[in-house]
Amino acid sequence: MAAKSVERLLNVIMTIGSRRRIDRAKLFAVIPDYAEAVSDQAAERMFERDKAAIIELGLPLVTERDVLDENTVHYRIDTARSGAVLDLTTEEYTVLLAASRAWDTAAAGGAARRVRAKLLSLGHDADPDLLRRTPRGAVESLPVLTPLLEAVVAGRSVHFMYRSTHGAPSRRRVEPWVVGVLDGHWYIHGWDLDRAAPRVFRASRIESFPSDAAAATRPRPERTDLADVLGTMLDSDDREVATVRAAPYKALSLRDRAGASLEAEGFRLPRLPRPVARRLLLADVRWVELQEPALWREEIGEVLTSIADRHEGEPELSGLDGAAVRPSPRIRITPQSGDHLSRLISVASYVMSRGEVALSELTEALDVSEKQLVTDLQVLFVCGDMGAGWEDLIEAEWEHGTVRVRNAEPLRRALSLSAVESTALLAGLATLEPAAGQAEDVVDSARAKLLAAVAGTAEPGDQSTADGAEVPTRAEIAEATTADEMAARTADRAEQVLGAVHAALRAAPGSEEASLTIRYSSSDRPGTSVRRIRPLRLETDGARSYLLAHCELAGAERRFRLDRVVELLPAGTPMSRPEVAHGEALAGRVDGEVWLRLGPAGHWIAESFAAAELRDAEGEEAATYARLDSPVLAPLVDAVLESAGAAEALSPREVRDTIVTVARGGAERHTR
Repeated sequence: MAAKSVERLLNVIMTIGSRRRIDRAKLFAVIPDYAEAVSDQAAERMFERDKAAIIELGLPLVTERDVLDENTVHYRIDTARSGAVLDLTTEEYTVLLAASRAWDTAAAGGAARRVRAKLLSLGHDADPDLLRRTPRGAVESLPVLTPLLEAVVAGRSVHFMYRSTHGAPSRRRVEPWVVGVLDGHWYIHGWDLDRAAPRVFRASRIESFPSDAAAATRPRPERTDLADVLGTMLDSDDREVATVRAAPYKALSLRDRAGASLEAEGFRLPRLPRPVARRLLLADVRWVELQEPALWREEIGEVLTSIADRHEGEPELSGLDGAAVRPSPRIRITPQSGDHLSRLISVASYVMSRGEVALSELTEALDVSEKQLVTDLQVLFVCGDMGAGWEDLIEAEWEHGTVRVRNAEPLRRALSLSAVESTALLAGLATLEPAAGQAEDVVDSARAKLLAAVAGTAEPGDQSTADGAEVPTRAEIAEATTADEMAARTADRAEQVLGAVHAALRAAPGSEEASLTIRYSSSDRPGTSVRRIRPLRLETDGARSYLLAHCELAGAERRFRLDRVVELLPAGTPMSRPEVAHGEALAGRVDGEVWLRLGPAGHWIAESFAAAELRDAEGEEAATYARLDSPVLAPLVDAVLESAGAAEALSPREVRDTIVTVARGGAERHTR
């Protein structure tokens, strides 16, 4: 929406909010766009759109008819409901602010963009130490999410272009039941109108902006667990309890499932469907050997032999040369007046609550550029109460790097969160959980207050709404707000490590308490290393949590996956690296580009490694070619093996040879 419309909305808010109430005729006379409209009907339509935008923004706009003259309509902003939307402690506000950083606001939809601005309008001060220790999350930031979330809330269907793993995009019509996060990725589960069956869609494969359609007619299931739905995609009647041998401190995800210690060389997995067990074992086949059941063991050997045979010869490249480059989907992110207006109000509220704010602090808080912030301040400068003189316009100053805002009291208000924005924020909260550590209770209490506010209750302890409906529990919203069960188990196992990391981050720089000695199990080589590190910050990527730290052994900054910090050691423990024989390590990144040929079951690799280019083969069923630029070698090899033949590395030759070596070694262990 044009800046002119944003100015008009801001003037309407300032004019109504500056007085106890104002009648409709006076408002239409003093707002220039209404007064200059081509007709009374045009002014009416414009005002109705503006009212809807103001209410959606979260301001309690009230319409009242005069008790003496029902033809006279008055408007006011309900000051009784314009105080704090959420009664938060400093720590709870901090974790909600940290949760809002899970989104790339430049790429996300309107709901995600508005969340941070609305939080800042609350007028709280964050705990800088806690904010520094909470990781920046990595939830997929997709512009398609807002209309999907709105469809769930409104009970409507949507249609969009979707590219499945089997080829060209097609138009899909869906009544969404759940839009949720799992392992850092967004999924939509709902009723596919064309196929007359429930379906799951990955949001990153939607290639057009979802359009609102008719009201949903299919009853929504009372309970839909997204993790369970995705789990059934690999379900099978062939279920067994598998016995596994594994190298100590390796195959950590398998150990989590088995409840096995990190040092145990043998353990039993819980009863799993054969496809699930096969995928898990192949992903960690460098470190494990399946012993029982015998038929599964034989299948693992056959799959690995087939992968090795396929990579041993020369690759077939004729399909790659003739494949058409897939154009990147261009989903336009249209700035909305609500996005801009919520940021303008938050700028004014944030600055007025503090008197003055450094320009750099404000740009960081709002996650905007200095140029954009100055543009916002220029808009504020020309707006104000249109029913008074020029002296009642907003005063905004930003000279010398310090921002001041005066004469804008109607904007000093907390903006309430919509159901869609709350869902986005709950998803951001979920990214903090794997690395919450000692802040886990704060995350839980912030979530409870957010849920209470969404349900309209006064206190989070009151578990019912005004109409008697129960407030969703944490378990009941798991399908839309939490990472998968594996992440929770990893977090439990890493609690001691997280506590030590948080203590080190709080410690004075240079002190003994600011450093840790750890045993680390790397994914690219056998054994473990002992390292002395100085933690710098936590980071989150989907369901995985990482620690950026200065490593004395490497003499540089390194990124450590938290669940691979397997032991905390006394400060004086000597540092060491494992002795690795030639060919045992898969260290570092591939030098240059890697081309993969992917079948339908292997398309997830292109998404996981953020393929730089995709090509679709002609005349070859469901074949896609993906180019990866300098991928990390170890996880790439593991992904090719995990795909069980659905992926082939075409180049370079060195990657093919590595896959042959690893696959042959795994096959030998399972066929002897």
